[in-house]
Amino acid sequence: MRADRSHFLRPVSAFTLVELLVVLAIVALLAAMLLPSVGKVKEKSRATQCISNLRQWGLAFRLYADDNADYLPRRGQGVQALFQIERTDDWFNALPPYHGLPSFQQLVATSNQPAAKASSVFICPTANDPGGTYFLPYAMNMNLSPRNLPLATRFTEIVRPESVVALADAPGPYSSTFPSTRPYSPLPRHSARVNLLILDGRVRAFGGSYVGCGVGDPQRDDVRWLTGTASDTQAGAY
Repeated sequence: MRADRSHFLRPVSAFTLVELLVVLAIVALLAAMLLPSVGKVKEKSRATQCISNLRQWGLAFRLYADDNADYLPRRGQGVQALFQIERTDDWFNALPPYHGLPSFQQLVATSNQPAAKASSVFICPTANDPGGTYFLPYAMNMNLSPRNLPLATRFTEIVRPESVVALADAPGPYSSTFPSTRPYSPLPRHSARVNLLILDGRVRAFGGSYVGCGVGDPQRDDVRWLTGTASDTQAGAY
């Protein structure tokens, strides 16, 4: 005769539909709270990588001047979107060899030009490609060593290099930049801040409004686009 085991059986516990909905709502709420924090951490990491890239460019500027009788590389084209890339003394061709890299012209010729999100000293990791012939999310100070002067600018000619901008976060289609209402203006893509390489090799981040992004040069004492050289006479046209 089998023993009656029914008294050992216990009812199985289960979530009700209401309880499941409450759990899902809590999970969704926690995810919504965490996602902005994760996004901020990722952006901070990208901004840090951008700063590292600009520091490498700063070292290349100094080494190039040391190797070329104190002359700086040229800015490339000015207010026009970049289309001429064969000149060897433009910064995007002259400086990459100091990173052990081919010039930008060589990268284009071999179909290896860096694209958005690529791990490259040419690329700010936050930058998106807006379209155009070429993509350079860093651009040189448009008023520094412009091509319409007969000679490139010497490093020692610059007045107060500790505050003059060398390179900046930029839109992408241009090789040079200057605070302006025009589309070549520096781009504050790091939580409304723009990273700037100063000619003395330091990298600094400023609010876009402080720099004059999309507006025009406010002529700050600590962020200078004017160089104290002959190029300043044409800066008003940018």
